[in-house]
Amino acid sequence: MARKQTSLLLCLTAFLFIFTACRQSSGLSSYVDLFQGTSGYGHCHPCASWPFGMVSVGPQTGNCAWEYTGGYQYPDTTLQGFSHNRLNGVGSSDLGDLLILPFAEGSLTDSWTSHFDKKSEKAEPGWYSVYMDEAGVLASMVATEHCALESFIFDQPDKARMLVDLQSGIVSRPERLPVKVRQSTHDTSNPYRLTGKTLTKGWVNRTYYYCMEFDAPYTVESVLPKRDSLENGSRMVLAFDLKGKELKVKVSISRESVEGAIANLAAEVPGWDLAKARKDVAAQWESLFSRILIEGTDVQKEMFYSAMYKLFIHPDNVADAGKKPHYSTFSLWDTYRAAHPLYTLIAPDKVDDFVNSMLDQYDEQGFLPIWSLWGIENYGMIGDHAVPVIVDAYLKGFKGFDAERAYEAVKTSLTTPEPKTNWTLYDKYGYFPFDLVKEESVSRTLECCYDDYCAYLFAKALGKEEDAAFFLKRAGYYRNLFDPGTKLMRGKDTKGQWRTPFNHFMASHASTAGGDYTEGNAWQYTWHVQHDVPGLIGLIGGEEAFCTKLDTLFTISRDISNGGFSDDVTGLIGQYAHGNEPSHHVAYLYALAGRPERTQELIRTICETQYNPGPEGLCGNDDCGQMSAWYIFSMLGFYPVNPCGGDYVIGAPQLPSATIFLPEGKTLKVVAQNLSEGNKYVKEVILNGKTVEGPVLRHADLVKGGELRFIMTAEPTGTRH
Repeated sequence: MARKQTSLLLCLTAFLFIFTACRQSSGLSSYVDLFQGTSGYGHCHPCASWPFGMVSVGPQTGNCAWEYTGGYQYPDTTLQGFSHNRLNGVGSSDLGDLLILPFAEGSLTDSWTSHFDKKSEKAEPGWYSVYMDEAGVLASMVATEHCALESFIFDQPDKARMLVDLQSGIVSRPERLPVKVRQSTHDTSNPYRLTGKTLTKGWVNRTYYYCMEFDAPYTVESVLPKRDSLENGSRMVLAFDLKGKELKVKVSISRESVEGAIANLAAEVPGWDLAKARKDVAAQWESLFSRILIEGTDVQKEMFYSAMYKLFIHPDNVADAGKKPHYSTFSLWDTYRAAHPLYTLIAPDKVDDFVNSMLDQYDEQGFLPIWSLWGIENYGMIGDHAVPVIVDAYLKGFKGFDAERAYEAVKTSLTTPEPKTNWTLYDKYGYFPFDLVKEESVSRTLECCYDDYCAYLFAKALGKEEDAAFFLKRAGYYRNLFDPGTKLMRGKDTKGQWRTPFNHFMASHASTAGGDYTEGNAWQYTWHVQHDVPGLIGLIGGEEAFCTKLDTLFTISRDISNGGFSDDVTGLIGQYAHGNEPSHHVAYLYALAGRPERTQELIRTICETQYNPGPEGLCGNDDCGQMSAWYIFSMLGFYPVNPCGGDYVIGAPQLPSATIFLPEGKTLKVVAQNLSEGNKYVKEVILNGKTVEGPVLRHADLVKGGELRFIMTAEPTGTRH
């Protein structure tokens, strides 16, 4: 009975602590919901994270399944523990290093998990807290760039224990967990410190070093038996000699060495003050959120600043504290489309470092990153989409990298074969033939055409005319896969014969089914000509035929045929799939074909139906901020259909006003005059007192600052602005 009373008192104390702590959140951060997208297809997590930081510390509620690539699902009420790095909104599994689970001796079953009180779970940018009623522990944690500072308050401090699981890591299937760790060593000779080195096998093969420091001495009470003979990582139970109820823990991770991990702690967490650490990380997040101040409803503010939060979790600086930054977690197939263009507008201070990090990886591996994790290539997707990111930065005037070095990296990456791209075939046939390229032949061709176009712009800007002509020719290869009969992009073999039979609804996924498309079908990929919309309009038969074809895309009711795993193809409006990136620019194509009112209608529909508050608020993987970047751009009223070179296609703002704070003290105020539920159409666009002619805004004009005013109306005007 006494134990139950003690637990009840601690539970009440926990609720009061969390309530008081939650009220400390202020400013724009108070609108951020870390639980948005943590259920269903969003694959997000509520971990404490530093902006663009290496560490994300927080709850792990599941593993060994596709829905747990982020290590968390909101409906869960059982914790496996707290791990110290995580991928946010990504459809593949890795990280989840250094799993720890504090508990009271005798409180847990052999499953080594604890039920937690869902009502006690709280999170804000940089901070997470929860009460584990089964384990009898109130847990709180804060992130720095490379470290975590954690507090565990025990119901029964004389029984304070902690499971340190060095075998754990996020994997896609149960059979991969025993082989996750290739090698692991640790040093427990210091009763206040635990250090070690772990080699992991996953999406990439990594080596990480770590340092854990405790404010109370520990002993290794037991080492749990291996669950499988293939395991190489230890699972230790530590016992602590606490002076009070609270145990504090510092954790650091390094790619370089144990000494690097120790130095990270010394640089970023010299003391044990959780309140100060929480204040410091909150200030970092607030400084980023305050780069755009919006007017709107509380729900709109919640959605907008939650999107900004997701945008700034990745990429990660994986270099040790005090060293030259090296950013990774580049999900470039996703983020080149809108996230990176948005960084050039609202996080320009990061752009040069992003580019230099890509160039450093080029120096190491001989080609630019495709999907980079911890600075290591995983070949997770297709295309060479570091190219548009680098070229876009150069064309927008970023000068913090060597242009000639960057061009060499671009040219080499687009002409030297690497494991997923055979340029010899590409140049011989003018496309990737499906009888030789068994997976994604159409999508790879279209994606490479876009990269070639970007290389053409770069070569032209640098005066390399011969190279420019070469890349411009290849940028037109998309025409070779346009089938004039179906007016869809269709696979073709080495004899020039179309794929027959042809199921244009069949969605393919390379990992399970091969097929000619990447996480999509012919309807979704036909529009993937971001660099030459007029050319695509001409192939389809002119603007009227083009818009009719688009109408069909958005109204076809037939379900997608499953050619294997296709859970990424979500957020369907007809065959338009907003939950996956190839569709993201498509609603804006109407504006480039004489029907801007249709773009304006669809933007309203997508913003209201595919993005919602709460755990199931995202219709698909956030994919390192790309889903969020689409939302931010679209709420402001424009979007980079062609994300290289600085053009934004005009859409329709969804906020009464927004002020974007630019470098050198400049501001751009975006005003949607007369915006209402009924007034969703744009009658006129005025930039600094001059009417914008045509459907495009220029980045160079916007970053000069001033006022961008949209005159909204209830009736579609059909005006090209």
